[in-house]
Amino acid sequence: MTALTLEQRAWQRLDSSTDDDLPRAELLRGDAVMPEAVDWLWEGWLAAGKLHILGGQPGTGKTTIALALAASITTGGEWPDGKRADLGTVIVWSGEDDPADTLAPRLRAAGADMQRVHFVQGVRDGLEHRPFNPSQDVGALRTALAELSDVRLLVVDPIVSAVSGDSHKNAEVRRGLQPLVDLAREHRCALLGITHFTKGTAGREPVERITGSLAFGALARLVLVTAKGEADNGEPARRFLARAKSNIGPDGGGFIYDLSQGELPDFPGVMASSVIWGSALEGSARELLAGAEQQEDDATGDAAGFLRELLRYGPRPAKGIFAEAGSAGFSKDVMHRAKRKIGAVAVKQGMDGGWAWRLFTSEGGEGGTQSRLQPSRPSGNGLPPSVDDGPF
Repeated sequence: MTALTLEQRAWQRLDSSTDDDLPRAELLRGDAVMPEAVDWLWEGWLAAGKLHILGGQPGTGKTTIALALAASITTGGEWPDGKRADLGTVIVWSGEDDPADTLAPRLRAAGADMQRVHFVQGVRDGLEHRPFNPSQDVGALRTALAELSDVRLLVVDPIVSAVSGDSHKNAEVRRGLQPLVDLAREHRCALLGITHFTKGTAGREPVERITGSLAFGALARLVLVTAKGEADNGEPARRFLARAKSNIGPDGGGFIYDLSQGELPDFPGVMASSVIWGSALEGSARELLAGAEQQEDDATGDAAGFLRELLRYGPRPAKGIFAEAGSAGFSKDVMHRAKRKIGAVAVKQGMDGGWAWRLFTSEGGEGGTQSRLQPSRPSGNGLPPSVDDGPF
């Protein structure tokens, strides 16, 4: 009997197989699809089951904006255009900000119902506990969300953390984001991912400026952007939120906003930033950004402007500054030089606390506000007081 070659044996197995043994694409006939309206959380801006990207210049308060929107959902409060939000629960994961000293204070400052807020802390697997990784642990998050019935918003900051591979490759970005997109669709909640603009991209289409692969902007159904213009004639710089892209509604337009810093009423010494919404804007996101970024490298685009914006409302932990600076493309050495350039000082956060940086004024704080943090020793050379930066 003649022996069969490997190729002949493979064809023999294929010929003997049935249709049920082969992979089969699932087809849905058109008349079985029932048209339905977009389920808007905030009409034209946030949609249930869809991916949204919120990107922009460093230091424009992107996370604070996301938390302000989250707060509106937890209370059924107002959106920036005055419309009411449907009541729901929000889920927040941040790889950069701590819930206790940053996220929860900002949510409280925005008036959030904290019983409707859940922070993703980590993953419990038997006796093992590990930090949550959005590129690997969506299954564990799905299990946790199964216990909640009214999740309306999922915030992921930064969204690039959902990609385990190269965030500049389209295929890897799509593969990394898809589990989160599927989760949002299953729970009918809006997925809001936060990211930065790539340095040196002023003047380009806003969607093309999102850090990483173009797939971030392509996969998102809506792309929102933030920017801060130059101060003019003594007037404070104007910030705005704009809609750069929408595949499911109108694009363009936006809202002016400002950031306010204050102490939480029931938590003495705890400072938090919050959003103050202003009037509506018309025009495309590219036009609005062009008006705000005439000289990007001389404003918030450079390290000194970036750092000044971070410290505008008070001291910031040095480790947090380095984390945000790294995301924006600035090294530690560059940030130390920027610190000296703007006359910022390093201060100790209590005997057992870490180091923080703040702007220096003759009144002892930023903008005439007395700082609760003091330099550990004065300078005797006529320069603004400074201290060792510690082991950063």
